[in-house]
Amino acid sequence: MIARDDDRARVRYSRIVTFARAIALLAAVACAACTHEGSDSPPSHVAPSAADAAPKMAEREAGAAGTDSSLFGLPAKPVDLPAEAAPKCEDAKDVFLFVTPGTAWTGAPLRVLAVSERPLVGDLRIVPAEKGKPPSDAAPIATTDARHGGPPYFFVAEVESPKAGLYDAAFTQRACEPGKSVATKRLTVVAFKPGPPAAPKETDGLWPIQRSWNRNLENVYSAWIEQLFDAPDGEMPSWPALHEVLRDKKRNLLFDYLAGGEDSNNAPVVRPDCADLPYFLRAYFAFKLRLPFGISECNRGGGGNVPSCKPGFMLTNEEPPAKFDEKATAVKAFGTFLKGTVADKAHSGSARQPFEEESSDYYPVALTMESMRPGVIYADPYGHVLMISKRLPQTAERGGVLLAVDGQPDGTVARKRYWRGNFLYATQRELGGPGFKRFRPVVRRAGKLVRLDDEAIKKSPDYGDVSRDAAKLDLEGFYDKMEDVLSPQPLDPQRAMLETISALEEQVRTRVKSVDNGRKWLDSAKGTASMPEGPEIFETSGAWEDFSTPSRDLRILIAIDVVKGFPARVSRRPERFAMPAGHTPKEVEVELERILRRELESRSVDYTRTDGTTFKLTLAEVLSRGDALEMAYNPNDCAESRWGAPAGSPELATCRAHAPAEQRSRMETYRAWFHERRRPPRK
Repeated sequence: MIARDDDRARVRYSRIVTFARAIALLAAVACAACTHEGSDSPPSHVAPSAADAAPKMAEREAGAAGTDSSLFGLPAKPVDLPAEAAPKCEDAKDVFLFVTPGTAWTGAPLRVLAVSERPLVGDLRIVPAEKGKPPSDAAPIATTDARHGGPPYFFVAEVESPKAGLYDAAFTQRACEPGKSVATKRLTVVAFKPGPPAAPKETDGLWPIQRSWNRNLENVYSAWIEQLFDAPDGEMPSWPALHEVLRDKKRNLLFDYLAGGEDSNNAPVVRPDCADLPYFLRAYFAFKLRLPFGISECNRGGGGNVPSCKPGFMLTNEEPPAKFDEKATAVKAFGTFLKGTVADKAHSGSARQPFEEESSDYYPVALTMESMRPGVIYADPYGHVLMISKRLPQTAERGGVLLAVDGQPDGTVARKRYWRGNFLYATQRELGGPGFKRFRPVVRRAGKLVRLDDEAIKKSPDYGDVSRDAAKLDLEGFYDKMEDVLSPQPLDPQRAMLETISALEEQVRTRVKSVDNGRKWLDSAKGTASMPEGPEIFETSGAWEDFSTPSRDLRILIAIDVVKGFPARVSRRPERFAMPAGHTPKEVEVELERILRRELESRSVDYTRTDGTTFKLTLAEVLSRGDALEMAYNPNDCAESRWGAPAGSPELATCRAHAPAEQRSRMETYRAWFHERRRPPRK
């Protein structure tokens, strides 16, 4: 037990609580899939805030003072992390300096990024250009030694109100001799505001191409994504729409990069769903930097057929606007392109293309630290799409963390943490190719824009990271591999299990809000919500999409399996965990089972019943109702039934609404999907 007079034990416990609080802020961990691919998030959904989670977390902290600090009452075995290698003096060519905005002027903040594949230690400085004096010797007007990312790694130096004149940006490595291996860039700040980009003409493309995709710009793209959605560790922010993020000049390193007011006075409204989000961001970056952009025409598969793309087809930014408006500015034309062409062409089938489909917009990457970089997407086999926004390395207190963002049907964008309960994986051929993927580079060949095929990517010095190895992994193999990538060193088994339980708890809390939205709708509904046929229960529209929870419930059932199976997983993979000395894996499994029962009994949620009263359910009770949750997604049922209240129980006594018998009968035929934890393929 935790000794109250033992400072070290309290510190260990404090660390566990701190991480539990972090997990509590999982923004949309229980959000289902996006529009037309299994969404069950109502339009009013906003991820739970820190304020929402804090009371419950504080209650649990207060009641946890007597819990064991580690297995068998022994001190938690520290994670034995290798010492960080001493920094080396790298070639200055390993550093790329990028200036924003495109034309620096006195009315906009001046920012310089230094990006690199390597974890360099050094200083990025912006200094007035002085004749005969090296940039590294001049007095800086802005400097930073704060390194972000990994990989790629980046530094950001900013001058809020620059004066007109010549400046030098310089990145100096601390491991190098003074004056050696310094990356420098000369830049000019003008006193006048640059003109906006020229509007497209009827016979021209949407924007001119002035740059080519390469490793340096891909690294800038990753740095931009990370900065755009960054937040303190443990926070899981949510935004009402993507344009709210893009209009934040502190987040958006490309804010008004083109001086066309594209993120301020002329900013378009941008509300992508999950499949659109990566495309919108990629197109936005390409539009700003005058890079090539293209999108394929693909289908979602169905009827036993895998998703596929139209061979050789790609709609690019060099195509004239679909509907030419002679009064449209470049910014307005781009906004129309996003909301029309891109939103129409992009869908989750675009991401779920088989690994060997080279007419797709994405290619599969290796499951390695180097490949898990911001901008890489995750294609859920059941239709959801997420984009990596940040990676946190393993520490002595916690395992490695992978953060991602996704869009929802109502336009909200939220950040969430990778774990098995919300990054689903499956190997059925008809579902396509799930997993981590990256945009294929669009390049010019023989005067025409084309996407690189796998062989060209392998040979490219700027890329080379295509891999179909994930296709060889079964379900357990995939999650084992990801566990190894995120946390190379063994984890403390109890701490890892507590993190997993906390993730499930917040997923259940999010369902509380969804079911309550359904309860409120049911109170005011003038009729019964129609129930779709077959697999369409996961991907329809109207009241069913807004208030049913089939996708969310399937994910919770999978998450329940993960939590219940955690002790056995530790026993199966003892090499992945810092096992207590002198104890066998089976003994550790038995002790984890005991701790699991205790934790599930001590944690609870409250839901609102039909009559407005609240009812408390422990997590243990939620887990025991797994069979009932297989039939709990219909919004025509009362809240009590949707939480699996037993027949004849006082809990169920307040129920006043039931789904029509015909709908219940069909739900019984669909029950196997939930019982077997598999979403059916599209018709």
